[in-house]
Amino acid sequence: MKKATPGSGPVIIKKYANRRLYNTETSSYITLEHLAAMTREGRDFKVVDAKTEDDITHNVLTQIIMEEESRGQTMLPVNFLRQLISLYGDSMQAMVPGYLEASMDSFRRNQDQFKAAVEGAFAKTPFADMAKRNMAMFEAATAAFKPGSIPGMPGMAEAPAAAAESESKSDDVAALKAQLAQLQDKIEKLAK
Repeated sequence: MKKATPGSGPVIIKKYANRRLYNTETSSYITLEHLAAMTREGRDFKVVDAKTEDDITHNVLTQIIMEEESRGQTMLPVNFLRQLISLYGDSMQAMVPGYLEASMDSFRRNQDQFKAAVEGAFAKTPFADMAKRNMAMFEAATAAFKPGSIPGMPGMAEAPAAAAESESKSDDVAALKAQLAQLQDKIEKLAK
């Protein structure tokens, strides 16, 4: 999380024994949904046990993921979860957090670059608003894609099915790019 809050440092959230969460910045009780929204907004926060002052941010973030997954909008495939669990206690365990963090940073950068490129392509046409709506629909569609196994993970062999799935996703991305190019051509023709 990089976005700074009005005060200095992260917002402190206190978790009480009755499982209630208290936002010290707003002096109000909040829910896990509020913390999920803060995360999506890039707000930095730290959750501490109100009695012991122990940092329990990791546990609370994991709880948010569990609740999101239980709502039917699963993002973590069973195969990925099994692979992740199998790495606990393994000699590779220490490398996994850094690998996952770097992978997510790379994914986010690529997503931002793609979004900027598409928005830039449509910015100077009279159909810029239509392009923005289409981009929002595209983002909703990409959210439906579920990540496969962990490609390139050191010490983990990719199953043939995972490789085929990866090729299928590459084909899907190529098809989406082709459709996007066709849409851009149509918009340019309409603008003339």
